[in-house]
Amino acid sequence: MDAKLTKTRIRSGIWEGVLTGIAAEPELEVVHLEQVVAGLSVTRVPEREGDWLVRVPIPIEVLSEGVQTFLIRNLATGEKLQHFSVITGVAMEDDLRAEVDLLRAELDMLKRAFRRHCVETAQ
Repeated sequence: MDAKLTKTRIRSGIWEGVLTGIAAEPELEVVHLEQVVAGLSVTRVPEREGDWLVRVPIPIEVLSEGVQTFLIRNLATGEKLQHFSVITGVAMEDDLRAEVDLLRAELDMLKRAFRRHCVETAQ
């Protein structure tokens, strides 16, 4: 079974996830701008063999304007298990996700108009 790290939440400045598929305690690291982030903790999930709770405190000193991306890697294999981003100080209008949402809304509008056109011309 391959290792899989699934995000569960970010709360009080701590990213949390569950790592599955590793029997022995994993050796992980978190990297931000090619610097290792301190404070990572890995704890066995009680009564769930092969599951580990991963907690990453997000250092306030790295938070600044823009997008900050953190990579979580398995040190034994070098495999990237997960990443997460924190966005600060950027207006939503400038955010790529806002643009994608806007495109989806426009596509929905075009679909409705096209369906209405097809109904009207079929009669």
